[in-house]
Parts: sequence; structure tokens; C-alpha cells
Amino acid sequence: MKYTDLNDKDAKALSELLKEKKLLLFKLRGKLRTMQLNNPNEIKEVKKDIARIQTAITSTSARKA
Repeated sequence: MKYTDLNDKDAKALSELLKEKKLLLFKLRGKLRTMQLNNPNEIKEVKKDIARIQTAITSTSARKA
């Protein structure tokens, strides 16, 4: 997921996407603890996606003000 893809979305869609990614991160961490996760790099990618979404949310709120 790239920041340019997120920049076009509104705040409501971004918050829904953020909620989905946080839930996915929770599930991946659970799989890591139970040794069911095949690719631990997925956690790193989801964390980066969450950071990008939060940055997009901040920038949309700054544009409105």
C-alpha cells in the first residue's frame, strides 16, 4: 500500500482501513506467539501500513483546517 493511494480517500474510509489493519496486526501477533506464522515480515509490513494510514489521516485533518 502506498501513501498516494491513501491520500485520495476521505477520513471515514481511512479510519475503517486503520481499524482493519490493527485487527490484522493483532491476529498476526497471536499467530506469531503460537508459532503458526510463516512469514514474520508480514508484521513489519502491516505496521508500516498503519503508520502510512495515520499519516494520511493527519494530513486530511490538516487540509480541512
